[in-house]
Amino acid sequence: MRYVYPCPLRWADMDSFGHVNNVVYLRYLEQARVEWMFMTAKEAGIKEFSLGTVVARHEIEYKRPLVYRSDPVRVETWVTRIGNASFTVAYEVKDDEFVYAIAETVLVPYDLAAERPRRVTIEERDYLKPYLAAALPKSRHR
Repeated sequence: MRYVYPCPLRWADMDSFGHVNNVVYLRYLEQARVEWMFMTAKEAGIKEFSLGTVVARHEIEYKRPLVYRSDPVRVETWVTRIGNASFTVAYEVKDDEFVYAIAETVLVPYDLAAERPRRVTIEERDYLKPYLAAALPKSRHR
């Protein structure tokens, strides 16, 4: 199962080359992740994600330029790994015709009061499991 976020594009997202700037993609991923982990998870009774989750690593591969248009692009999100104290989220930024980017984020549940990482709870694991699927293959550029 994937969480699908319809991500609106803004004119200001473009850079001087006329396509969405590479940094903006991270904002798109963040917005999709926040909707999925904070809003959707909270509706499912999982509030811990919104109380503290930090990004440990991002990896993104740009497939083709994305230019401004009025239609949103889809950010599809799923889980590729659930560990004891971290999990990996994968993404595709796409529409019906093209995939513009693929990405992965390693997330660590974090106890803000104690200022340290914490374990993934059983409830969080149960929430993540339906989204568990294989990662997309990555290109290897030389």
